[in-house]
Amino acid sequence: MTRRPAISDLGLASGKRSRLHRILHQHGPRNGTALFLPYDQGLEHGPRDFFANPAAADPRYILKLAVEGGFNGIAIQIGVAEKFYWEFAGEVPLILKLNGKTEIPPDDEPLSPLNATVEDAVRLGADAVGYTLYVGSPRQTDDFAQFRQVRRDAERFGVPVVVWTYPRGSAVARAGGKTSFYAVDYAARVAAELGADVIKVTYPDPESRTGVRREYDRPFAIEEALAAITRSAGRSLVVMSGGDKAEDKAVLERARLGLEAGWTGVIIGRNVWQREHDAGLRFVDSLRQLLETHDGQ
Repeated sequence: MTRRPAISDLGLASGKRSRLHRILHQHGPRNGTALFLPYDQGLEHGPRDFFANPAAADPRYILKLAVEGGFNGIAIQIGVAEKFYWEFAGEVPLILKLNGKTEIPPDDEPLSPLNATVEDAVRLGADAVGYTLYVGSPRQTDDFAQFRQVRRDAERFGVPVVVWTYPRGSAVARAGGKTSFYAVDYAARVAAELGADVIKVTYPDPESRTGVRREYDRPFAIEEALAAITRSAGRSLVVMSGGDKAEDKAVLERARLGLEAGWTGVIIGRNVWQREHDAGLRFVDSLRQLLETHDGQ
């Protein structure tokens, strides 16, 4: 089992450190592991994601679910935060997503524009901000510049930055694809190099090797790939993206392997709120039981 960094290992100033401590040790399992609920899909994917469970289209339903499920935090866009979070402030930490885009334009040159600021996050009582970074996109120069300002503001206000680091774009598609170990490992390193405090990564597929760099063009055990991503993240915490709704056993096994490789936890939305209310909470309870078996170290 690979040791994951503790908050004291991350080199954080007092503002970031106190907020991250509140997220990881005063909410959720309270042992340094993390269970985050993302709800930015209404912007990213549109209303289609709510068809499986129409109740999930109501942001208040999701915020209440985050409280009932004992999540470490909920990630939402500025409009939802402004109009709905106030009712649940203090009950579940807020991660304000600062950027986002729709799925309507082609995804070969993605850039996720800013929709909010770190100052908005502080005003709303957020304990962290979220930023989607498209590593490998032809527009990554613009992305890096946009993120630089977010990082500066986050340092100034003492707010941790959670980076959704996603390999995307036409070049990525030709080099193993967005779930290849090469692409995911590179994306984790880029996020760490640019100043992420927490890094959200896609679960890698070591079998996706067509077009990858030669160092990655060999068989990798999944445990080896996950441990490498932990090393690439350095002094940034790693959380696993839940992705599309999947079978319980598969999600729990991925989470277990990630935790054993030194990851901090999971950020999982559709696998929770696309289920009926009670079924979603039962699944959350299974995840929490898994996280409680790990002491955060």
